[in-house]
Amino acid sequence: MSGWRAQTRAELKMTLRRGDSVLLTLGIPVGLLVFFSLVDVLPKPAGVSDAVTFLAPGILALAVMSTAMVSLGIATGFERQYGVLKRLGSTPLGRPALLAAKTSAIVLLEVIQAAVLVGAAVALGWDPHGNPFLAAAAGLLATIGFAGLGLLMAGTLRAELTLAAANGLYLVLLLLGGMVFPLDKLPGPLRAFSRALPSGALSDALHGTLASAGHVPGRAWIVLVIWAVVAPVAAAATFRWE
Repeated sequence: MSGWRAQTRAELKMTLRRGDSVLLTLGIPVGLLVFFSLVDVLPKPAGVSDAVTFLAPGILALAVMSTAMVSLGIATGFERQYGVLKRLGSTPLGRPALLAAKTSAIVLLEVIQAAVLVGAAVALGWDPHGNPFLAAAAGLLATIGFAGLGLLMAGTLRAELTLAAANGLYLVLLLLGGMVFPLDKLPGPLRAFSRALPSGALSDALHGTLASAGHVPGRAWIVLVIWAVVAPVAAAATFRWE
């Protein structure tokens, strides 16, 4: 247990010390939230009067994706290429405790992200309602799914390819995930495809759970559960430690 706690602290400190990780997990989400809340140029769903009401749940979804998929995937890919994972896995800490520590560090970082983003959104005029516990459940399912995707790339590709693939997928999911553009503004077939992605399902879930009298489609929960099962299983089946 003490080894797991020590490794969790080490993982969190290393993440917060990397400038690219801080930019990805905090800088970009906060920047998008503030800019598009103050510069009201993006389309909004019907019935939404101000930009921050729509943006806040979507940017929270973006933060989960940034941390659980991109930051974890890239860091793990380089650790694997440089032999760090192999060495850590052969220590008394062991591979299960190492993976548990990485997971714990992700969750702690997401808590920090949520605190910063919710504080910024409230300062910009957001008045959250709904059920934060259901929002946290959706975030947890999405974290598992995104982490599975990140580890799938990190465990099968070279570090440089993981870097390119993770950033490319990040941009695609950002544009198609309902985080800054409402899904109902997309063409029908593209909208259906987007809602089958973990980003689209998480956006739907957070918009529903954090809105007054909000409703989360059952489809969104089903998609989140499927990704939370399939992605980690695929990562575990293909992951190479060296």
